[in-house]
Amino acid sequence: MEPPDAIRQRLLSLTAEGTLARAAGPDAPARAVQCLACPHGCRIRDGEEGICRMRANRGGRLRVPHGYVAGLACDPIEKKPFFHFCPGETALSFGMLGCNLRCPFCQNWSTSQTLKDPAAAAPVRACRAEDIVRQARRHGSRILASTYNEPLITSEWAVEIFRLARREHMLTTFVSNGFASPEALDYIAPWLDAMNVDLKCFTEKGYQWLGGRLAPVLETIRRLWARGVWVEVITLVVPEFNDSVKELGAAAEFLASVSSDLPWHVTAYHAAYKFEGGVPFTPAARLAEAVAVGRKAGLRHVYAGNLRGLGEGESTLCHQCGRRLVAREGFAVVENVLRGGRCPDCGVAVAGRWG
Repeated sequence: MEPPDAIRQRLLSLTAEGTLARAAGPDAPARAVQCLACPHGCRIRDGEEGICRMRANRGGRLRVPHGYVAGLACDPIEKKPFFHFCPGETALSFGMLGCNLRCPFCQNWSTSQTLKDPAAAAPVRACRAEDIVRQARRHGSRILASTYNEPLITSEWAVEIFRLARREHMLTTFVSNGFASPEALDYIAPWLDAMNVDLKCFTEKGYQWLGGRLAPVLETIRRLWARGVWVEVITLVVPEFNDSVKELGAAAEFLASVSSDLPWHVTAYHAAYKFEGGVPFTPAARLAEAVAVGRKAGLRHVYAGNLRGLGEGESTLCHQCGRRLVAREGFAVVENVLRGGRCPDCGVAVAGRWG
């Protein structure tokens, strides 16, 4: 493994001047800049980095990740997870390094915590935006997904790719923690078809422990839905952290207030990163309880994931007549009877992007 200084220099060579930035103000040190990619709003001195460690001030200019990937793969769209967005199709997923949060149970910590944790590192490969779009065409994928790390801190790179993808009539998605600034949402939304937002908990104390705040995540969900970007929300149900009926109920009620059509994925936690060997896995009964809580709050589509034996937990059902519309086994769609986004039995329209 390369030492942190070598990794830092390698990543600094793969940057471009950032768009989501402004002068830090008259009360800031000379040549300081303010990053606008997320609500941290880091005011960064010359020669230093922001909280994510990936957006850096060099000579009074904000340098941001550009021209590389740390992960590139074709995945089922269900793996993101999106269940109401082009089911059964594949997405070319690309990711970089870094994150604006510090979740101790992160599933992708080796990429997200680079330069924060000495044990976190992943190889990177230089490429052009055109190369990623070409790879999608080659693999027959008409969907691109910025994922693996936190895409909000690499928004400029994603938008460069998405501009090219739109010319090829491709669809574009983010898989994100949703800890976004209004400026970042205004920047990415015109180029974004869908976002999966990770609502990690529903208390301010919980978000502070993870290095963020709850309110901006809720605002991201509201703003994107209002702008017509398709949104699905996922909550990893972690025992002893966010799994109380009260907290899950509050989250479900908020989502239902945005729209009863907004899909909510409640998924089982498996030990990872700093929780390895500590907090137990999510029991099936607790996940089933989370589904019931979501439906009681008025959500039409609540899905249970990462555990087997939960019946129709991953199937899309008609909210009016109960007909099974899309059946899934893991990430595979095994049946899809939707007709033009409508139930074939009762004819009701089911919210989503089905085409």
